[in-house]
Amino acid sequence: MTESSSTASVPCVAAHHEPSWREGLKTGMPSLFGIGAWGLVVGIAMIKSGLTIPQALGMTLVVFAGSAQLAALPLIAADAPIWVIFATALVVNLRFVIFSALLAPHFSHLPWRQRLMLGYVAGDMTVALFLQKYPSEAPQVGKLSYLKGLLYPNWASWQIGSIAGIFLGSTVPPEWGLSFAGTLAIICVMIPLMIGRPALCGVLVAGAISVLAAGLPYKLGLLLAVLVGMLTAMLIEETAEKWRSKRG
Repeated sequence: MTESSSTASVPCVAAHHEPSWREGLKTGMPSLFGIGAWGLVVGIAMIKSGLTIPQALGMTLVVFAGSAQLAALPLIAADAPIWVIFATALVVNLRFVIFSALLAPHFSHLPWRQRLMLGYVAGDMTVALFLQKYPSEAPQVGKLSYLKGLLYPNWASWQIGSIAGIFLGSTVPPEWGLSFAGTLAIICVMIPLMIGRPALCGVLVAGAISVLAAGLPYKLGLLLAVLVGMLTAMLIEETAEKWRSKRG
């Protein structure tokens, strides 16, 4: 058997490599409760923002992105123009373009429909855990099963929590301060991502811009803060790379 034929056979074996699937499930298990709790908060927030139950169910199943949903909900409640809502959600979710680029070399051999499905169920923590396990792009038995063991339970946990929140939303007292709970949920997800100087500076700049631009109509201050924060982080990262290359 040649090296190329051996490599080509790896995906077929990986697709049925059950130990890898169970390993992925075990690795992602500690985060499932938190993901479900965050989904519960977002589900309740959708109902509290004025969405009907069918609309909220459609949003959680189609969008599957808590940060984008929480960013879009105040705009929907404020009757903001549709382009503002879509632009805000798009900018907030631009990090998934980076995630897809990081996963692409590992799974470029798969059919596009399968890659599209994996991209739909991918999340921040699951992609990070996969890349921690498989930093190399070289084909390995069990890669795909390990990724599925991370992604599918994560997706199910979110949907169960979110759907429960949707149906419970009308019964939860407003004095529980769910908007503050949603803010805490976002912070809990954001803190692990603030590793390194570029990300930290980007968050600090985005926070400052969001405060200074809070008075802009249609919550455009949020969109501006995200854009400026991302550009700041990219600029600092690029500057640091140039400085390291000169030193090297």
